[in-house]
Formats: sequence, C-alpha cells, structure tokens
Amino acid sequence: MQNAILRVARPTDNLPSITQMYVDGLDFERLSSFSDHDGFDGEVIGHRGSRYHLEFTHHRGSRVGKAPTEDHLLVFYIPGQADWADRCQRMLEAGFRRVAAYNLYWDVAGETFEDIDGYRVVIQCSEWQK
Repeated sequence: MQNAILRVARPTDNLPSITQMYVDGLDFERLSSFSDHDGFDGEVIGHRGSRYHLEFTHHRGSRVGKAPTEDHLLVFYIPGQADWADRCQRMLEAGFRRVAAYNLYWDVAGETFEDIDGYRVVIQCSEWQK
C-alpha cells in the first residue's frame, strides 16, 4: 500500500462551483474530467505529482443534498504561521465560509471552513505529528 494513491470522491449538486472553490482555495488544479460516463460527470483535482486527489461527481438527474454531518472533514496541515494565514485567507476568497469546528480540537490550532455543500475543510497551523 505504500505506493497507493488516495482518491477521495464525493457527489455534489454543484459540480462547477465546488470544483472552482477547491481549485482556488487549496491551489489545486484540474487533473482530469469526464462527462456523461454512464450518466456521471466529474472533476478530479489536486496537486500534480501528489499521492492524493479529490474527485467531485454529479449523477445526472439525481440530487444528493448537503453533507450528512458537520464532522465530515478534510484536514490539511500547514506549518508556518504566514503560510497558514495566507491559506485561510485564500479559502475565504474562494467562497468557503469560516465556521466553528464541531470537534473543538480543530479550533485550538486551526480554522474550519465550510463549502457550499456543507462539507468542511480544516486548515491546521502545524505539522502533522505521528
């Protein structure tokens, strides 16, 4: 599994908007896309060469609604106060809204942002510790 690539996939009713939010807020780029693949449209985004990426999909004719809970998170660890503050500002400029964390642990050294689907992203001001 050490050579695996992680793809986090989730449906959305707002494919163009949600894709643009994550591209702008997290400096992602569009890696690939597909249209009407058995009724599904999708965008794969991430940082080229990284071992993870996100996939947003929309099944034509269906509605998925909002995130099921406030504790569905993507967490990004950003070491360095200046880089962290810049990333938080970029999230706001991309259309995310700052919210209080459901689990208050994330408010200690981070900020939590919610996208238009109700899913949350934590920008943690620290290095990840094992």
